[in-house]
This record gives sequence, structure tokens and C-alpha cells, in this order.
Amino acid sequence: MPADDVLTMGRIGVDLYPQQIGVSLREVRTFAKFLGGSASNVAVAAARYGRRSAVITRTGADPFGEFLHDALRDFGVDDRFVTPVAGLPTPITFCEIFPPDDFPLYFYRFPKAPDLEIYESELDLSAIRAARIFWVTGTGLSQEPSRTATLAALAVREKGATTVFDLDYRPMFWESREEARRWYARALPYASVAVGNLDEVDTAVGVRTPHEAADALHAAGVELAVIKQGPKGVLASRRDGERVEVPPVPVEVVNGLGAGDAFGGALCHGLLSGWGLEATMRFANGAGAIVASRLACSDAMPTEAEVLDLIAVPGREASHA
Repeated sequence: MPADDVLTMGRIGVDLYPQQIGVSLREVRTFAKFLGGSASNVAVAAARYGRRSAVITRTGADPFGEFLHDALRDFGVDDRFVTPVAGLPTPITFCEIFPPDDFPLYFYRFPKAPDLEIYESELDLSAIRAARIFWVTGTGLSQEPSRTATLAALAVREKGATTVFDLDYRPMFWESREEARRWYARALPYASVAVGNLDEVDTAVGVRTPHEAADALHAAGVELAVIKQGPKGVLASRRDGERVEVPPVPVEVVNGLGAGDAFGGALCHGLLSGWGLEATMRFANGAGAIVASRLACSDAMPTEAEVLDLIAVPGREASHA
């Protein structure tokens, strides 16, 4: 079997998005059901660009788990590494939608999420080693056995391979930020790329100022640091000294929750395409903006043509070299 272009490892679940916008869950009457989970969404986003993608994760042995298999296949994502866990329900996540910037999340991952029951002994290390891009998330380090499995997967990657650490810090999954920082420090030396917002890079390296945080990530071994700065856009820094800052693409925000995962899939596409740093960041920003302008997350992931159409207007050109 050919190697995957993008192989991700981490969360999966069912997202239930309210059909009534601007009201609390107390008042919502109807919901729409979607595939969710950051690692799974990144794999979906990469597949939308024609990339061969797969995800390593686990679901409950229940109808919601079966729905997630169906959804992955419909999106063109290989589900061969997605297995059920008896006795644990597939996670459900509810959100509230208060545009433009308030989207509270309510995770139902009790008593434990199946995607944290990934064991090192079950990993296909040859597939992990062969993937052109391997993507892991910080949440995968939050509990055992997923923590050991994630570190073992990172360890088999060859030096120089594109290995992305999505910092993905969710406080509700950790005892403390300090505990997360301890395990992030174990993972960072294996990563060639680190991606996160200002709060997440603070968790990783204890620095919130973007350029200093990039320096700290490089000192930890990361070749490319991608730091999301909200309204200020994105800072991308290579260890060799190249740095670019790209402003966000203005859109009317409907639901901002999937923008980061869309950014991640687009980042993978840009890296695989060999585009320049600025072009890749502009493309990733454009992909994130498109998903932010739509209700869903996985279902909303754009095609390359849609992203290029958005950014190829005056002031938003990108040269894809």
C-alpha cells in the first residue's frame, strides 16, 4: 500500500452543532451531527486537497462510532487505523455559537475518551515511519496509554521527516498547565513543525510573546514554528532565520471552531506542494477563513480552488512556487 501523504493521530468524536445561532444550549431545540476531533478534521482537510490521508484513533463500539467510520470514508480518509473500544462511548461535543468570537465547547468524554486508549503495541510503526507528514496533538499526551503511544510513534520518525506537533492545549484535559508543559517538552524534540496559538505556545515553552516563543520552539528542536496570533494573523519562523507574518483574511464569521483544523490541513498541503513560506501561510489563512464563515467543521473544509479564489483578490495574492 502506498505511503500516506498525511497521517494524523489523536481525537475523534461527534460534533453536535446547534441550528439556532446566538442562543444558549438551554434554548437550542435542534442540532446537526458532524464528524469532529482535531486530528480527524486535519485528515479530512488534507483529503479535500486530493492528499492520501489517514487517521490513527479509536471510537466507541456504538452507532456513533459507526457514523464516524462512514464519515471518514465519505471524506476520502482511510479508516484502517480506527478501531473500537468496548465499554467506552464515542465522545460527543456540543458547542454554542455566538459570532463573531464566542464559541463555548462542552466535551462529553466520560468516563474516558476511546481516542486516549491507543496502545503502542497496536501501532503500525512502518506506516507512521513512511508517511510524508505525520501529525500528532497535545491532547494525545494528556493520558495513558495514548501518551506512551504518541511518544513511541514520534520516536520512529526519521530525522528530517516532516513531523507536526499540533500543540492543541485544552485545559480541561490536563491537571495543570505545568503538567502539560512537562510532556510537551518530551515531544518537541521529535517535531520538525510546531503549530499553536499564543496560549498553546505558552504551554509548550513558557513564553507568550510571538517572536520569543518562536525562538524557544527552535531551541527545543523545531525547524518550523507556526504561531497563530488571532487578529494579528500568523507568524511563521524557520530555524534558518526566515520569518513571515501574514494577516488574517477578513470574512463574516459564522462558527470559528473549525478554522484551526482547516489551517492545519492547508498547511500540510502547502508543505507537500513545496510552496514558499509566505504562500503557504496565506493559503492556510484562507482555508481557515472559509471554514470560519461556515457552520460545520469537517463538512466545511474547502477545496484548493475555493481557497485560491478567496486569496487571489487584490491585496491577497500568493505566489505558489
